[in-house]
Amino acid sequence: MSCLQDNLKQAYLDGELAATVAALKSEDLRFDASQYLIDGANGKDTLSCHADTLIVLTHGAGANMQHDFMSVMAKGLSFSATVARFNFPYMRANAIDGKRRPPDRAPKLIADYALQLAILRLQFKPKKVYLVGKSMGGRMSAILAESLSVDGVICLGYPFIPLSGGEPRLEPIEKCTAPMMVIQGERDKFGHQGLVETWPVMNKVQLHWLTDGDHSFKPRKSSGTTLEANLGEAIALIKAFIKQSQ
Repeated sequence: MSCLQDNLKQAYLDGELAATVAALKSEDLRFDASQYLIDGANGKDTLSCHADTLIVLTHGAGANMQHDFMSVMAKGLSFSATVARFNFPYMRANAIDGKRRPPDRAPKLIADYALQLAILRLQFKPKKVYLVGKSMGGRMSAILAESLSVDGVICLGYPFIPLSGGEPRLEPIEKCTAPMMVIQGERDKFGHQGLVETWPVMNKVQLHWLTDGDHSFKPRKSSGTTLEANLGEAIALIKAFIKQSQ
């Protein structure tokens, strides 16, 4: 971990992340195109133009930014926004040596996320910024939005309850200061419809259910719908959420 990211990690732990990010200099925020996947609005030159709307799309714990789910979402959302993807540190390490690693702890993920967001903001100078995250990426987006100002957070398959059991991870939702939407498969093993709707905190977010979807939004063949249909519905919901907030 770089010294800069160490400083951001400590700033997050000390509750000073926003001030530390605001103090970053341009030399700290150099944009390396090889570290990102950028899908540009309306086919524009994605690396040089300013973006009216920037969507930062973050991956889940077990799949990187190139996963099919991420690619479908990025393509679907890029018709009306610039969509930026990056790998969290443990996935960047995996890309170098091929070794599978567990996700980094939340403070390290948040420090890296804050840095990537600052780099992308400087590069594209967007008027609006939305954080869209799959599973773990959605949880980190909600946590980051407690410290840094963004225009909205969208969680795709929020990991409410660890598979090993335990208390639901509701604190990031409780503390998120940005408008928030959660899109969840009806039978998501990390938080299914009959359970999630019983928590009062969910009244503060827009909550949408995808027909018979699992954690990846995939329905059973007997459901009468398809993964493609569920992904398309998720993309349409995100676009509507962004439109209504502008």
